[in-house]
Amino acid sequence: MTTPSQTIRLTTAQAVVKYLSAQYSLVDGVRRRLVPAALGIFGHGNVAGLGQALDELADDMPFIQGRHEQYLAHISTAYAKASRRQAVLAVTASIGPGALNLVTAAGLATVNRIPLLLLPGDTYATRHQGPVLQQLEHPTEADATVNDAFRPVSRFFDRINRPEQLLTALPQAMRVLTSPTDTGAVVISLPQDVQSHAYDFPAEFFEPRDWKIRRPLPDLEEVDDVARLIRSAERPVIIAGGGIHYSDAHAALEALAGQTGIPVVETFGGKGAVTKDEWWQVGGVGLEGNFASNTLVKQADLVLSVGTRLTDFATGSQSIFENPDVRFASLNIVDADTRKQGATGILADARLGLEALARALEGHSTAENWQETVHSEKAKWAPIRSQWLDADTAYRPEDHPDAPVTGAVLTQPQLIGLMQEHARSGDTIIAAAGGPPGDLQKVWDATGNRNCHLEFGFSCMGYEIAAGMGVRLAEGNNDNRVVTFIGDGTFLMAPTEILTAAQEGLNVTVVVSENHGYQVIHRLQMNRMGREFGNEFRYRTTGGSVAVDDAPKARLDGDYLKVDLRQIAEGLGALAIRATTAEEVREALASTRDTQGPVVIVVPTVPHVDLPGGDVWWDVAPAEVSGQEWVRALRSDYEQAKSRQRWFG
Repeated sequence: MTTPSQTIRLTTAQAVVKYLSAQYSLVDGVRRRLVPAALGIFGHGNVAGLGQALDELADDMPFIQGRHEQYLAHISTAYAKASRRQAVLAVTASIGPGALNLVTAAGLATVNRIPLLLLPGDTYATRHQGPVLQQLEHPTEADATVNDAFRPVSRFFDRINRPEQLLTALPQAMRVLTSPTDTGAVVISLPQDVQSHAYDFPAEFFEPRDWKIRRPLPDLEEVDDVARLIRSAERPVIIAGGGIHYSDAHAALEALAGQTGIPVVETFGGKGAVTKDEWWQVGGVGLEGNFASNTLVKQADLVLSVGTRLTDFATGSQSIFENPDVRFASLNIVDADTRKQGATGILADARLGLEALARALEGHSTAENWQETVHSEKAKWAPIRSQWLDADTAYRPEDHPDAPVTGAVLTQPQLIGLMQEHARSGDTIIAAAGGPPGDLQKVWDATGNRNCHLEFGFSCMGYEIAAGMGVRLAEGNNDNRVVTFIGDGTFLMAPTEILTAAQEGLNVTVVVSENHGYQVIHRLQMNRMGREFGNEFRYRTTGGSVAVDDAPKARLDGDYLKVDLRQIAEGLGALAIRATTAEEVREALASTRDTQGPVVIVVPTVPHVDLPGGDVWWDVAPAEVSGQEWVRALRSDYEQAKSRQRWFG
């Protein structure tokens, strides 16, 4: 131990790195490095400061070089999510555009309540240089910089204008990173000049420190109130969210459901909350949920939500709760979430709250007729799911006359069926935007520890490939496969970190459904606008140009773009395979399971052939006025459906 009088002279950047290297999280007696590594891209705004510090202290803080700041931050977010919010990776960027590339990632982490530590450079705190490169010169706010854009999308923001400010800023940052209720993006904004300024820091500031991630105890009166609601309900349902994962409450949830016979459905964030294939485990709920889950929620007279924010995809924009007598209860660590839907709430850790509920409900079980309904609905859904995932029954174009002919012989659901067939216990499949997360929510069997990592709070295209790397860094066992499942739209938006995966030798697999466009939005567009516009990847037809002012403009309705996704992936350092048939996909998955480094498998899939909807409405409004007759008809349908929305307090 050091004495209070001892000091150590360090630059601001050196102090940041040295401090972060000595921080630990503590959960249920398990201690681990809170910030075990850093990622970044250097520019003039951070190379002489943080770059020098990370070089000098490389043995304490390993560094990963990247290609794009946003995706490096996504790696960190996925790492934190896969680590159950017990560890984070620091991310540094230069000033101006490099720093602002982190803003989207900050929003994603904050919305999803996942810890993310960002260390962006900032413009000079001293001003004798005059305006510097990439500085924002605001006409009325002289101290404003582009980094102020982080404020609304972060849970903690501080700009370090003097080195000694770290003495209060860094502990506050660690508090937010390890708070189950307050966590999200933490931004320590570091002016370029201040990074290199030195200060005599107290040596004890750099002593190892533990940050306990707390489990708030449930109030027994609140537990009794919810237990009474459950005992009086005839058709209760549990909606399980991501809080089950972060609290490691899987066993507690399964014990409560098994004891009481209450069916469990899952949000996107809660996918895989139930690890056992039991009769009361029903699967994904909401807009992209399955028929069985949604039918049960529509009939429910009590909905107990656990660890979820209950966004509009889960609630069908407040239209899924059809029982006029439905009541709500909640268990959440965030006070605001316990009160949603006018619920009777338990403010507590999910695991401890579920265990307390189980004790309060000892001897209680749902009625036999409700359990029979659960069995029946699951039995109805099972053959529908199996039929759509069956890749050995040839796709019949005549069954889908509106689907374009592209040469693809597999549908996206069949591709998912092949990946499901390949998945083992311990494997993880990842998706975030477009059709893949909705399809996985509907049909992926995440029981048996076949993990399903869905980022749908922000539904951020570009998260997925980076997330595969974050999960791999968190998952030390290479026997467990990490698969990112994306469409070609997402692949073309953000393939660059494949090179980072190759550089680091990370075993990640990217499966690309090549369906020629932003097809999930095409589907929504057809339902709300009536015709395709700007969503498929097509050449502009001849006979006009966007550059000619007076001529009729040609549309993007020519042939599909010719893009070699396999060649792009190969050029970025991946083992890349194009697999067309079911057997080729099986062979590609099997032969690459133990491949060192990134693997990309491109699979052509038939556009416009989608899994059946979940029979749940979503509030996306067609134009209220239009000169297009079909739009007016769609608006009329929307107005009729909107009447099913209810307010629950």
